[in-house]
Amino acid sequence: MPQSTQFPPGKTAMLVIDVQRALFTRPNPIYKANQLIAAINLIVDRSHLFGVKVIYVQHANQSFLKEGTEGWQFHPGLTRGEGDTQIQKKQGNAFLDTPLQSELEVRGIQNLLITGLVTQGCIKATCLGGLELGYRVFLVEDGHSNYNQEAAAVIEKCQNELELAGVEIVSADRIVFA
Repeated sequence: MPQSTQFPPGKTAMLVIDVQRALFTRPNPIYKANQLIAAINLIVDRSHLFGVKVIYVQHANQSFLKEGTEGWQFHPGLTRGEGDTQIQKKQGNAFLDTPLQSELEVRGIQNLLITGLVTQGCIKATCLGGLELGYRVFLVEDGHSNYNQEAAAVIEKCQNELELAGVEIVSADRIVFA
């Protein structure tokens, strides 16, 4: 049985990236969409219980994620808490031209739990961006996905690349806050 990974609540933040309505209405559906939302909510609920900072990142572009539109809104199935932070971005890497790094610095965050959409885009860019800034980055294995026709292969390939770069892969049910 795989071991649990322990995270100190005060030094850990959970990022929920681009889990927005329009991504669930693309011609190809989000791979394992229900499991994705369930895994994210499992960690969000635990994060709220243990005082782990949860940050929702929301992408805006000039096409299907146009700011203020219905598609730009977060997926209605997400569990969101009153103390959660919301950050808007316009680029793949959630650290570029956003207040994310200062939000993390002010709290003394060292560990990032990364979840959301899409694996080969904003998830990969943010994981690499976090590593570059010196964070310990954990990609939640069952907490990210995409709408590619070859979704499972894309996920596996990206996870392998990210692991080689220094990202640690962890399953949602193996995350323990202590």
